[in-house]
Amino acid sequence: MRAGSLTARLSLLFALSTAAVLFALGTTLEYAVERHFRDMDRHDLTGKLALVREMVASVVDGAAPVDLAADLPADLTARLDASLVGHPDLIVQLRDADGAPLFTRGNLPAETDSPGWSAPARASAAQWLQWQHDGRPFRGLRAPLHEVTKGTETKTAAGSVLIGMDIGHHQAFMEVFRRILALTILAAASTAAVLGWAVTRAGLRPLRRMTALAAALDTERLDARLPRAGVPAEIQALVDAFNSMLGRLDDSFRRLSEFSADVAHELRTPIANLTLQAQIALNEHRDADAYREVLYAGLDEYERLTRLINDMLYLARADRGLLRPAQERVDLAVEIDALFEFFDAWAEERGIALVLDGQAATLGDATMLRRACANLIANAIRHTPAGARVRVLLWQQAAQAGIAVENPGPPIPSAQRARLFERFYRADPARQRDPGEAGAGLGLAIVKAIVELHAGTVAAESDDGVVRFVVRLPICSAR
Repeated sequence: MRAGSLTARLSLLFALSTAAVLFALGTTLEYAVERHFRDMDRHDLTGKLALVREMVASVVDGAAPVDLAADLPADLTARLDASLVGHPDLIVQLRDADGAPLFTRGNLPAETDSPGWSAPARASAAQWLQWQHDGRPFRGLRAPLHEVTKGTETKTAAGSVLIGMDIGHHQAFMEVFRRILALTILAAASTAAVLGWAVTRAGLRPLRRMTALAAALDTERLDARLPRAGVPAEIQALVDAFNSMLGRLDDSFRRLSEFSADVAHELRTPIANLTLQAQIALNEHRDADAYREVLYAGLDEYERLTRLINDMLYLARADRGLLRPAQERVDLAVEIDALFEFFDAWAEERGIALVLDGQAATLGDATMLRRACANLIANAIRHTPAGARVRVLLWQQAAQAGIAVENPGPPIPSAQRARLFERFYRADPARQRDPGEAGAGLGLAIVKAIVELHAGTVAAESDDGVVRFVVRLPICSAR
């Protein structure tokens, strides 16, 4: 199922919401207007009823029932007509005790002669009526003509009055009101849809820019960023996340490009050496000893390639989370002593002293931690001038074990310290690696990977002519 346009859906939602609100408001207004007209009509009819009663009461004795057919003054009809001159749509009918009409003003429907209409009103309360006659609506009431109160007893006069009024003008107003209300709701809903479309389209402009930027991205434009200026607050988090993703992609692609170039450079030298040796050996016939020397010479290059490949595979497994360090107690002082014995011949050859100070123990993988410490010590020996010393400091706090490997050396700019742990990174790009150098520039990268697998941190420091690599390991946080 294809998803609809978000702009169209929001516009429709705006239109429906506006229509619903206006419909509820219109229904309330219609009810209020109709009730106002009904109350106004009842007020007018009640006033006319009081007028008719007052005129009849002024000519009859209210103490006892009166035979209106015999005792009604002749001039009362004229007086009633005169009092109702200003109300041409008003209907008034007087009836005697038997229901016979005594006075009629206006046109009444034939059904007023039926029992339901002509029966005398016995109750003291008025009866409200509504009817149609000749296609015209009427509202009226029927009530006793006169009430007499004697002691605690209330009696009604022998007669009733029916008063009605044409309410066609009210209903005509309500029809016009309903049409205007319907047109207003339709216009408001359409306007809300158009405005909602415009507002939604303007609000989604950052998303369209993100879409256009993402569609135009390639390896040459990973440095592009989406501007935050003018972006709604609700989308700023998305813009920041998108820019952050682009930054990570740019950094990862840059690192990958540099890594690929470094790998190609590191592989090119031993392969070129092997190719050259093979070509020289094939140029002329040699005896077995000469060929053996060629093979021995190539063996060093094969070993270098093997180390490079093994280190790259190790880092790849660490990146993919395939390396799981064991949790065992590791005495760091014992491990460092063992490494000093391993590097003793090399350090003595270069006139470098190895010094260990302090004690520390942690939980982790002994083999991994031994490899990380070996890489740090080898790196320190390689960059220490003859006659100096490499010092390893160990310390332990409540929940942390520390290792610091330091050696004398030139200061390292702060911008380069963090990059020392990148793969194949050279602080001096013009400097070529020693062909006999072990690790092919991946030693510090492996140190960082191992330390991070143990939930620790590693950093390079440089001050007062001393270069120091500091490892901090949480004692009980090995993963």
